[in-house]
Amino acid sequence: MKLITITTAIMTAATPVLASGGEETGTSVLAILFLGFGALIIACQLIPSLMLFCSMLKGLFDSAVKSTAPKTETKTL
Repeated sequence: MKLITITTAIMTAATPVLASGGEETGTSVLAILFLGFGALIIACQLIPSLMLFCSMLKGLFDSAVKSTAPKTETKTL
């Protein structure tokens, strides 16, 4: 009988603690994974876009140098 009384007293004292839910602060693991996945998508698109941009700049500046016409030996009238 004494064991039941002690168990009831402990459960009565602990009930408000269990009902409060534990005061969580911060970001959940799923939110962090979601943001990390979004950052991974942006990073994976950033690398090819930088390569394309560098190729575009290289093509613009290389074509200006190679655009001079070669001299031919033919005479025009």
